[in-house]
Amino acid sequence: MQDHEFVVGPAGFTFGPAFNAAVPFVDRHLREGRGGKVAIRSRDGREVTYAELSQEVDRWGRTLKDLGVQPGERQLMVIQDTPEFFFLFWGAIKAGVIPVPVNTLLRAKDYRYMLEDARPAVLVYAVACGGEVLQAADHGDYRPPHVLSLGAAMQQASAAAGTLMAFPSRPEDDCFWLYSSGSTGFPKAAVHRHRSLAVTSVRYGVETLGLRPQDTFFSAAKLFFAYGLGNAMCFPLWVGGTAILVPERPTPALTFEIIEDFKPTVYFGVPTLYAAQLSALEDGDARFESIRLFISAGEALPADILARWRDRTGGVILDGIGSTEALHIFISNTPTDYRAGTSGRPVAGYRARIVDDAGHPVAAGESGRLQIAGDSVASHYWNQREKTLATMLEEGWLDTGDTYRRDPDGYFVYEGRSDDMMKVGGIWTSPIEIEAALIQHPAVLEVAVVAATDEHGLVKPEAWVVRRDPDADTAGLESELEAHVKSQLAPYKYPRSWRFVDELPKTVTGKIQRFKLRQAHLKQGVGSGFTIDGC
Repeated sequence: MQDHEFVVGPAGFTFGPAFNAAVPFVDRHLREGRGGKVAIRSRDGREVTYAELSQEVDRWGRTLKDLGVQPGERQLMVIQDTPEFFFLFWGAIKAGVIPVPVNTLLRAKDYRYMLEDARPAVLVYAVACGGEVLQAADHGDYRPPHVLSLGAAMQQASAAAGTLMAFPSRPEDDCFWLYSSGSTGFPKAAVHRHRSLAVTSVRYGVETLGLRPQDTFFSAAKLFFAYGLGNAMCFPLWVGGTAILVPERPTPALTFEIIEDFKPTVYFGVPTLYAAQLSALEDGDARFESIRLFISAGEALPADILARWRDRTGGVILDGIGSTEALHIFISNTPTDYRAGTSGRPVAGYRARIVDDAGHPVAAGESGRLQIAGDSVASHYWNQREKTLATMLEEGWLDTGDTYRRDPDGYFVYEGRSDDMMKVGGIWTSPIEIEAALIQHPAVLEVAVVAATDEHGLVKPEAWVVRRDPDADTAGLESELEAHVKSQLAPYKYPRSWRFVDELPKTVTGKIQRFKLRQAHLKQGVGSGFTIDGC
């Protein structure tokens, strides 16, 4: 087998002696005669062919070498969804440098933490993020040797010429980092291997979804976290398709515009956005004829949203679960095998088990902690030995921190984060089950349920509700929603207290930050001023 090649056989993946991920994702397309095909289309009208992508990747990789950046050193990227993200990411990998793309919506304190944690040799930032980034670099304890605006970086790269030989990485070598969304404090950097990108692209992209060269990809989820990185960059490049890049925050109106103008065939969203799009469709219309696959992840997709989406558009949303640590989706519904209200079944090449607190498998139908194993799992957290040992377990198992149960037909049903479960009257209760019931009520746009203590110190469900019509009178709505829940679930599961808010706090991946709601309950705040970071 040649360097940078691999095959998938009955026993799994076999890689060549050297395997640099930039070669199969970028260089391969020139050998296969795809150089003239458009790889990237940007909302500003730019188009980048595979040949141009390869040239720009080589230019940036050579620039890093000219700057004296050594293989194994880090490149921190605060870059929006533009073609330059591809150039910087793959150019670093091809040169043996480790790209670390991070959230473009953070504040100086967050960037300062990441700079001090990663200690990159290079920092490249988009001008729109410059204020926070430069404050972090100039006033923190670590300033990288090379701090470049995106424009300055591309100007330097334009002077570089010649083909760049791929650094002879091995498939198990460190390739790139992804910081977790930090929903419970400062984020952790998951260190991924060169093989991980190929594994997820084959196992989920090709084998599960059936992605193909003719596809055009539009991801509302952004490139700086795992879900978006696969959707908007890795999957299109792996199959030789075309990626649509949109730097702006994905509102329903913007997504409708992009779909109308660019005619994507594969669309990746999150439940929050699908709910908002359904609400927007009540007052207007949008055309989805070009789309053959609707995908969802980031948070469990309520069955009601799937049903309403199918009724409204004729399309089926395929829900799945992935994580930063596993790089992409490892349990999923498929175009030919899906069940509403579930995450589906394990993706080929991944193993899944549900265990109790002692690590023992639970009986069929019982709830427990979800653990998975597969070739895309991160090797470790950077500078986080104890958290690595607690999460990346023996024999390749990863503790996801999610609570699941398996239904009689083998579909995995999400019941919340392990620390979100609550005991009500001595019985374990899933907030997801209560939320799924509430979201079916026509007055409810979004909802989150958390554990709250009543005046007697007993744990009871509390519902935080975003109304479909924020101006509607709430008089009598609590009683109406309470009766609605009681009509569908066991009586003890209905919320005992209610908060009507304008929005729910979310991570950039679209996951509801229930810990913020619990904190607000402790402070006795009614508030509606949560900040939603985007999708």
